Formats: sequence, C-alpha cells, structure tokens
Amino acid sequence: MNTRTVYVPTPDGTALATDVCLPDAPRRLPAVVIRTPYGREAHRAELCGWAAHGFAALAQDVRGRHGSPGEWHPYRDHERADGAATVAWVRAQAWGNGEVVAVGASYAAYCALVTAIVAPEAACDAGPDADLDDFHRDGVPGSFHRDGVPDAVIAAVPALGLTETAREPGGPERLWARAGWWAAHGDRRDSDPDALARALADDPRLLEHLPVARLAERLAASLGRELPSWSGLWADRARGRLVALGSTARLPLLAVGGTRDPFAEDTVALWRGWGGPSRLLLGPWGHRLTADPAAPAHAHVNLGALYVRWARAALAGRLEPTRHGVIALGDSGRWHSTRVRSTPRPASTPDATPQDATAQEGAAWRAGADRPEAESRWSFDSPTGLRLLHGAEFNADPDRPVRSDDLAVPADGEHADRCLLLSPPLPRPLDLAGAAVARINVTADTPCADWAVRLTALDPAGRADPLAFGIVRRTGPPGEAADISVPLGTLGRRLPAGTRLRAEIAGHHFPAHARNPHTGEDPVTATRLAPSRRTVNPRGSALHLPVVARRRYVEPAPEICR
Repeated sequence: MNTRTVYVPTPDGTALATDVCLPDAPRRLPAVVIRTPYGREAHRAELCGWAAHGFAALAQDVRGRHGSPGEWHPYRDHERADGAATVAWVRAQAWGNGEVVAVGASYAAYCALVTAIVAPEAACDAGPDADLDDFHRDGVPGSFHRDGVPDAVIAAVPALGLTETAREPGGPERLWARAGWWAAHGDRRDSDPDALARALADDPRLLEHLPVARLAERLAASLGRELPSWSGLWADRARGRLVALGSTARLPLLAVGGTRDPFAEDTVALWRGWGGPSRLLLGPWGHRLTADPAAPAHAHVNLGALYVRWARAALAGRLEPTRHGVIALGDSGRWHSTRVRSTPRPASTPDATPQDATAQEGAAWRAGADRPEAESRWSFDSPTGLRLLHGAEFNADPDRPVRSDDLAVPADGEHADRCLLLSPPLPRPLDLAGAAVARINVTADTPCADWAVRLTALDPAGRADPLAFGIVRRTGPPGEAADISVPLGTLGRRLPAGTRLRAEIAGHHFPAHARNPHTGEDPVTATRLAPSRRTVNPRGSALHLPVVARRRYVEPAPEICR
C-alpha cells in the first residue's frame, strides 16, 4: 500500500490534512472518502482495508481538528462546503475513475450525508429548469463544486445534528452523553475520550449542577479549559432537517446502526425517508458497533467486507430501487428482513392478549412506516399482560431521581418513586423486530412532567437485561389525565421461553437525562427543583411490542447488497 498525507484546498483557502492510501498496482480506482473530527490517523487500518479491495481510500481531518487548520464549529455549513471541495478534488486526481463513496460513523456520518444531499437553497440557485437527479450525479453549481456530490453514502450510527444529539425526540435533554462528548471533543483541536470520567472522579455530583446551561463552568475547573460552545448546544431546536433533505436524494444509502445505540431511531428514520435506494443494517450493538467488546459474538458481522461488497454493488448500479434491510434478533445469530412499505394497511382491533398478534394501527401504515407483520398488546390490567406490583401512585422527586445507571428496583411500594409492572413468564420464545411503544393514561400535579418508560427482560434466574427505553415530556394543566405515547425505539431481540418483562414508569432517568424541575421552567436554565406527584391508570395503559409473526430469517450481506 502507498499512503501519503496531502492538503486538500477548500473554497476559502483552508487546506485540510488528508491521508491517501492507494493500492500498489497503478490503475484508475473508485474512491472512499472519510471526513472526521476524531483524528484521521485512527482510520489508517480501515484505509488499508479499502485499498486492499481496490479502492483509493482517504481520511481527512475536518477543519479546526487535529491536523487541519481553521476553526471547528460542529454542524455548521463549512462541513458541506469542505466535503464538496474534497469530493471534487478526488475526482480530479489521475488515480481516480470518478466514482466516490462518502463513508462515516457518528459525526463523520453527518459529514458524509451533508456532502451527499443537495439543500433546497442550492437547487434554487440553479434555476427552475434544473433536474434534481443531475445535481446528485454531477454536483451543484454556484456555492457547490461541480462534481462535489458523491455517488453513494455509508452512514453508520449517524449523529445528525445538534438537536438530534442533545435531545430526545420527545424533548428531554441527553445530559450524560452530551457532557461526555463536549468534555472530550468540544472547543479543542484534539480529543480526550476520558475527560468526563476524570471530572466525575474529582467531582461526583458534577452532573447535578444547576442550571444545566452553566454546567460547563463547573466542568472547566476539572478540565483546565473553557467550553464556550456548551450553552449554544441547548439553544438549537431544529430537528429532522437532514432526514427531510434525504428524501430528495437519488443516490444509494447504507444506514448502519445498533439497537443499543442512542441514535438508532435517527438511523432508522434516515433509511426510511431516503429518496434513493436505501439499505438498513441494524445489529445488536451500541455506538461502537462491532468494535464494542460487549458486542454479542453470535451476531458478529464483518462490517469491512460488507461495506466493500455494498459499495461495489452501489457503484455498479446493481441495487434494487427499494428501501429494505435487516434487523438482528439480539445475540441469537438470526437476522430478520424488513422493508419500508408504501401501501397502507387496515387498522387493527384494539384488544389482544400478549400472545395474540394483530395488524399494526392504520395511522402508522398511512404514514408509510415499516412495521412488523403483527404486534402484541400487553395490557396493564390483564393477568396475561403486565401485572401492577406497586406504584400506581408515586412521587417523582428530582432530588432523588430514578437513575439510568442502576437496574435495581425497590422491593416494595412504600414511598414509591416509580410505577412497577411485571409479566408472567413467556410460554414460548418470542421474536421482536420493529418499533415498540407504551401507551399510558397518566396524571401529574405539575405543569410539566417527563414520563420515562424502561423495559427490562428478566431471564428465569432473574438476571436483568435492558430491552427498551423511551422518555417524553408533556406540558398541560396540573391534575389533568392524559393519554400519552412513549416510543420505545426499534427492537431486535429473541426472548427465550420463561422470560419475564418488567416495566418501570418514572419521572426521571438521571444522569442520562437532565432532571425536569416540574416548575414549568426550561430544564436547561432552571435553578429550582420541585417534586411531582404522579398517577398511572392501569386500565387505560398498555405496552405494544412488534412481534415477528412470519419469520423471515436472512443472511445480512446478501440481503443488504441486492
């Protein structure tokens, strides 16, 4: 392999440090471009892997990070312009055949996506008679370089924007993850992955600081540096722009995620809404995918080989013009096929026992969403559903919040801090693949309340394994009963016979999420906390799980690459 560092010019003259890895045999090659804030040197083995399979492979430090000059402002427009300049530069090289695949994980996935998607303002600049397909094939005139749009995109565990990373779709703030990321990468040229862990060792109550907007001031004392961009993170409220723009794309997309990744729903939404051929690979992984030591061995996939195979199929135009993919059923080693349906299905009857399968609700089908063949409804007031143990009335006290890092539950209901429910053992194995939701009838005595639902699988020995989680924020008149839906994410799991399901409904999920102050104030700027009295009505509440009614087990690579 031949690896060298070059500096790729951008429109404003900033030259971005870029490693280029070429196979030894001289010929014109398709190229893979990775643009990352996490250090291009970490990708050298990956570049060699691509080059060994006949690709020119490039890894670039985004501006203001590691070896590239300038200032880095996460999720600003410079990523789009710099990406377009880089793709155009690649196409101008003698070693390239003109084909480019943009690849990235986490923030680097964002960099790949904004390079691939034409913004409406750019399309408007080109005039009313412009063909959108030509933009995606040939680039955009004006503010974009010609030939500055790649031919295909691989986006893994995509971090799609400030709002998508900072807040749940239902509103609550992701405190622990954002504090960790900003401590490690924010307002600095390099990275320090262990920064938050060291700060918490010095100051265990750091994340309890109020207001959240000024947490950076306390964090700075441990880090020895300022984080001036922290407050701006919470000011951004625009969600879903990149997913919406993806509907205009015509080039192929491979969206890769994990059911344990906090951005799994953004991965699914991106795949579901993409305008061109799109494939979904959703494994039983967290944010590090197969690199996580805790990744199940039975569900191991050689992602590098799959990426190469998919890129070749995409560049050759061999992908079907559909949106389909695979979801791993936990660590069983089985994968279930899934696809986006464009035709509606009839609404289902509302009542069913946990072992009875019904069609998904008509509203979801009318939205064109992908759903499994059936769902299972687990009523809170049924002996075959979820039985209430205690906590139909509980106290959500932000000074003593239910913790996200502790799966232990109270043994009795005295001074309950959550509603606790338990199912009977499963009589047979249960495969789950698709979106789950809790629909609950609840009351809070405060004007603003968060509702967190945590679902845990208990094996016959009582060992707890997290299964699903969701949290939403509701505002309304105190004491008013409300029916709310709490999305629990996309599940992929095989539950063995004898498994029990335990559901917890609480008012907090700290420190993963910021505490709701219950005063009606913004949780980011609030300095005063108050307890909230809660009621859950079991008769109006149920858990809806995506049961695989007709098993369609597939091998992931062939399914993804057809």
